[in-house]
Amino acid sequence: MTEGRVIVVAGPTASGKSALALALAERFQGKGAGTVINADAMQTYDAFPILTAQPSTQERARVPHALYGVMPLSETLSAARWRTLASAEIERCLAEGRTPILCGGSGLYLRTLMQGISAIPDVPPAVREQANTDWQAMGADAFRARLAERDAAIVGRLKPGDRQRHVRAWEVVVGTGRPLSDWQSDAGAPAPWRFATLLLAPERLWLRRRIEQRFDAMLDQGVLAEVRVVFDNSPDPGWPGLKAHGAPEFFRHFRGELHLEKARQIAIDHTRQYAKRQMTWFRHQLTPDLVVEPQSAQSLKTAAQYLDKMEV
Repeated sequence: MTEGRVIVVAGPTASGKSALALALAERFQGKGAGTVINADAMQTYDAFPILTAQPSTQERARVPHALYGVMPLSETLSAARWRTLASAEIERCLAEGRTPILCGGSGLYLRTLMQGISAIPDVPPAVREQANTDWQAMGADAFRARLAERDAAIVGRLKPGDRQRHVRAWEVVVGTGRPLSDWQSDAGAPAPWRFATLLLAPERLWLRRRIEQRFDAMLDQGVLAEVRVVFDNSPDPGWPGLKAHGAPEFFRHFRGELHLEKARQIAIDHTRQYAKRQMTWFRHQLTPDLVVEPQSAQSLKTAAQYLDKMEV
């Protein structure tokens, strides 16, 4: 293994990233065995291993995996926090002579790690709690208008109903005295490692079928029972981990608002829309070293040959 080299396996949801990362990690057995490090926001949460398509117990037994299911649904995982966690895992892998393999579809997280992020100070918990309370009491429109008075630039980048990001922007400006947009203009230092980036770019119809097939496989694996456990505990609707695709639809099904088939179809549609947004982001924001077509049986061979050429 080349010292300080990190492999990145990126791509849209259901494109086969986890399988490729696992196969590459196994390929390195005996010469700096690989460790798969999660780079997907939803797979970081602990309560939905089936719903978020986390590697199975059997897959994790084959090679080491890190940062899967390590956070409760109630906690917010920012790109900056993930960068800190991932950097520690990368350092640990390299110190042990292992090959770090980042695997995920959270493009912003990957860019933050590779290119750097502003060093925003920690915000006091009381400020964060008050920001959430204000959102509930004021409503989205009034909260957004108030934020625009302090940070118009960030408001211009946010969707009107995005509670998490509006609350984050407000807590930063209140807690630090400086708008989030100003902090973001100072990206900080990029990561010190060299990256070999593989982008899975599936054919559109193939991916649409894969998303449907994977969702149905989740149903067969017991995802309804998994989500029901969380629903029965009456979680706060604002918990970040509840944004996992399928969770809102299943919650509506449990409340009697949707038949299961309708919940299934809406969840599949939302997942397909998300995958489309992911690919758009990757095309414009990521410069991969190799683009892999996962629908091809040669995808692993192509990736392996490329990595051999790069002496990874």
